[in-house]
Amino acid sequence: MAGNTKGRKRRFGSVRKLPSGAWQARYTAPDGLPRKAPSTFDTKRAAEQWLVETEAEMLRGEWLDPDAGKITLSEYADRWMRERDLKARTREEYERHIRLHVRPQLGDHALNEISAPHIRKWRADRLADGVGKPTVAKTYRILHAIFATAVDDDLIRRNPCRIKGAGQDKADERPTATLHQVFAIAEAIQPRYRLLVLLAAFAQLRFGELVALRRRDIDLHTMELRVRRATAEMEDGTQIDDDPKSEAAKRPISLPAGLRADVEWHLAQFAEGGPNGRLFLGAQRGIPRRRNFNRIWRKALAAAGIPTDLGLHLHDLRHTGSTWSAQSGATLKELMARIGHSSTRAAMIYQHATRDRDHAIAAALDALIEEARGKISA
Repeated sequence: MAGNTKGRKRRFGSVRKLPSGAWQARYTAPDGLPRKAPSTFDTKRAAEQWLVETEAEMLRGEWLDPDAGKITLSEYADRWMRERDLKARTREEYERHIRLHVRPQLGDHALNEISAPHIRKWRADRLADGVGKPTVAKTYRILHAIFATAVDDDLIRRNPCRIKGAGQDKADERPTATLHQVFAIAEAIQPRYRLLVLLAAFAQLRFGELVALRRRDIDLHTMELRVRRATAEMEDGTQIDDDPKSEAAKRPISLPAGLRADVEWHLAQFAEGGPNGRLFLGAQRGIPRRRNFNRIWRKALAAAGIPTDLGLHLHDLRHTGSTWSAQSGATLKELMARIGHSSTRAAMIYQHATRDRDHAIAAALDALIEEARGKISA
């Protein structure tokens, strides 16, 4: 009979009415396996419309296997970590963030079940529980990266981490030391660490870069220091010499000529012998540890008369030295090359800094040193 569609087969998929009265849509996926819609429909028309949209996704190459995204976030995060080429300290940090701030709240959820509202609630709950903003921002960045990979793996259609600015953590303004304070700390600290303080300020080095330095890394003829490695301290106390934070961190740094006598004295008094000997050693001839050094640092601050409420840390000398370099006329490009900035954006903008200009920066810093020492001796 004309107009009777009973029994007519659809070109793509099929629909049927269930005993409950709901309609079910079924189809054959690109992998050749039979599939059904993730839920039933109130009407036959709604089920058919869903099939039309699913077929269109296949034709556009946008179809996703609904079963693929059923892996839990914890399982996928483990896989994601295994596949990342991360430095040991970074891997440990990521694993800690995931263990403390992701698994308890979202770990048992399937990837394809986690939506943008889930992520917004997770973030709000973390902040409400008193977790610091920098920690939440860091964990959010890790989550965003995990879900971005899941999108690339065709496990989910869209990254649920879509909170504008959630991955940014605005650091508190760090204190800047004066020239007098830097030299006062250098004089007050244990003699074996005097040069470490000066290099933190005038070469803008990180603690891990400082304690990884070897004799061969300093050329007294050219007054140039080369950062090749960085020492990372793991949670269990293990110390590992590894590549610096990025390729940009492997860098030559011109030293002010005014530090020559300080370097020569330190090499003669405290550094290990041989070209591969460590530049800095603790009192027991071991690699300096951050926690132990911090106690020595605080004593030196007190002896130098630096107010405790200033909150000055060794790392702040890196910021201090960068500020002085900027005041000497260095461009942002030159500054970022000198301190080994590692961001992609910085690499594009600052990659053409010249060595000649770096020597000029060191010369300007040298003038500041001579001025400060002249005032001290006067």
